[in-house]
Amino acid sequence: MGFYARRVLPHLIDRACGLGQLMKARSQLVPLARGQVLEIGIGSGLNLQFYDPGQVERIVGVDPSAAMQALARERAAAIDIPVQMVALELGQIQAPTACFDSIVCTFTLCTIVDPFSALREMRRVLKPGGRLLFCEHGLAPQPEVVRWQRRLNPLWKPLAGGCHLDRDIPALIEAGGFVIRERHSAYLPGPRPWSFVHRGWAD
Repeated sequence: MGFYARRVLPHLIDRACGLGQLMKARSQLVPLARGQVLEIGIGSGLNLQFYDPGQVERIVGVDPSAAMQALARERAAAIDIPVQMVALELGQIQAPTACFDSIVCTFTLCTIVDPFSALREMRRVLKPGGRLLFCEHGLAPQPEVVRWQRRLNPLWKPLAGGCHLDRDIPALIEAGGFVIRERHSAYLPGPRPWSFVHRGWAD
């Protein structure tokens, strides 16, 4: 891992993913989490301020980047919920079957190398009746925007830690074994190749 990935990229991602409209989207989703929570791609901990301490017992944050987790630990110290962070690949969740009440996944499926395996692991560790709460950017509905997403992908991925602009998020979630029960899809303010977002929950 080079200097850019270790020292520069974590701070760029933290800044970009902490922009106002993205934080608003997080604030509309994360408070729905309950009980034992697994956060996939906890990153720098931008979601932590939105968890409800009256509803959440514990948060386990999984992320392969130790550099990002260093930022998350600072934010975890500021909330009244126990937070455990685990640095491992997102497709290899080291937890018993059916042990989490909620799984939170925000702006993460775009970067996971094998999202199908990761989602199957999420399905495995989610309790019956539990919810996968997701907020993800991805494939746009307009063909002209999709063309730009696919042109930009080869340039964008190395700069953004492997982020794909054109993943079909609902299809990925369903292929992972989930049923989407509620979904809101819309462009957030900003350049359209980056800003088509799905927010909702599945079980």
